[in-house]
Amino acid sequence: MNDTITPTRPRGALDRFFQITERGSTVATEVRGGLATFFTMAYIVVLNPIIIGAAADGTGQYLGDGNAPNFPMVAAATAFVAGVLTIAMGVVARVPFALATGLGLNAFLAYAIAPHMSWEDAMGLVVLEGLVILVLVLTGFRVAVFNAIPPSLKTAISVGIGLFIALIGFVDAGFVRRTASGSVPVQLSVAGSGSLSGWPTLVFVLGLLATAFMVARRLKGAILIGILGTTVVAVVVEAVANLGTQVVGGKPADPNAWAMVAPGIPDQIAGLPDLSLLGQFSLFGAFDVASVGVVTAVLFVFTLLLADFFDTMGTVVGVGRQAGLVGKDGTLPRTKEILLVDSLAAAAGGAGSVSSNTTYVESAAGVGEGARTGLASVVTGVLFLLAMFFAPLTEVVPAEAAAPALVIVGFLMMTQVKDIDFGDYEIAIPAFLTIVLMPFTYSITAGMGAGFVSYIVIKALRGRAREVHPLLWVVGALFLVYFTVEPIKSLLGA
Repeated sequence: MNDTITPTRPRGALDRFFQITERGSTVATEVRGGLATFFTMAYIVVLNPIIIGAAADGTGQYLGDGNAPNFPMVAAATAFVAGVLTIAMGVVARVPFALATGLGLNAFLAYAIAPHMSWEDAMGLVVLEGLVILVLVLTGFRVAVFNAIPPSLKTAISVGIGLFIALIGFVDAGFVRRTASGSVPVQLSVAGSGSLSGWPTLVFVLGLLATAFMVARRLKGAILIGILGTTVVAVVVEAVANLGTQVVGGKPADPNAWAMVAPGIPDQIAGLPDLSLLGQFSLFGAFDVASVGVVTAVLFVFTLLLADFFDTMGTVVGVGRQAGLVGKDGTLPRTKEILLVDSLAAAAGGAGSVSSNTTYVESAAGVGEGARTGLASVVTGVLFLLAMFFAPLTEVVPAEAAAPALVIVGFLMMTQVKDIDFGDYEIAIPAFLTIVLMPFTYSITAGMGAGFVSYIVIKALRGRAREVHPLLWVVGALFLVYFTVEPIKSLLGA
């Protein structure tokens, strides 16, 4: 049965506010669309704690200033921020777009920024990045920033982050490990064997194959189903084999055991959410010389801004076009409100200590079910708020069960590589360096910097310096300082 009806005069306050009938939808269709969107992106409540909750900062502390990961606390805060902001998108912008912690952005924060400072300082940089984007939206300067970066470099950044996330997934699962010595830096499974071993690795492989199959079949909620299904298998394996974890009492144990969490049936399925992470950020702490210094902090903010800003623009236009909301002139209704909420989401993610929040392309799932208004986003947001109360379940999920999702997300981000013109070497080489150096150096910043600097150098040496946007020259100079800061210190005797 098709719930879509021919537009007629709005029939009530809810209908008028969200323009439900005017956009050819119904309340039932919007509710169904909101459910579909939540189901396809709810995996972030489990995955975000695995990424940022399991990473120690430069002081050796985990989120919440603990000596060990606290996944339920991170999950609760992740669901809370996503819920509030998705509802805000529905009410303020009145479009069927949902928001949550951005994948790629959280990986950059966990593996490139936090190791150099405290988590509070790192989250402060996220807040600053969101405020900068807010200023860009309010002043209209976003067009200039958008035009400053060549499209192929924007694409390369997403592709590189995808490969980086996939590598993290393989490493977290123990599928790829460092070698003890020799010329080969990494290899399959247990160091020295060069082959797969251990039940947890097998669980990862099964989860990866199953998730890949569901994604290939375009099954809605495939990533979430993959995480939950693999976790069930992991619980059964642990109940039979009693493997334990690789580290016991702070000392290395069995390398074929579970990496961080030994899955088991939880004592508690639901409970009151722990939201103590909210507000744990330091706005300017990272700029202190004792931390990372002004230049590095500025580069971190800029890198976050690039990844967040451009990813949002592409998602908004793509999903908006699918929903039939993009006009003939290429614009969306209430564009300013959409970008306003999204920029506030970036800052709110930092303030909530869950990393920058952004508009999710998974919103397309709800649109595919017929959602056309902000009511669908309100439904999705309410479901996220309800998910806070089930945060204790995240303690059951081992890294080996979540890692398949990271690999598949990496694949999905990798698919954008087709948009890069590899026939034009002036842009293809910088794009290539951006893509490969992110996983090879284990640094998103290094990949972006190499791409920008090489692009400027190639253009300049070919006598096409005028084709480089002035803003890109500034960025290139900052990255050049970033790469040469140690030689400069040595030269100055610092």
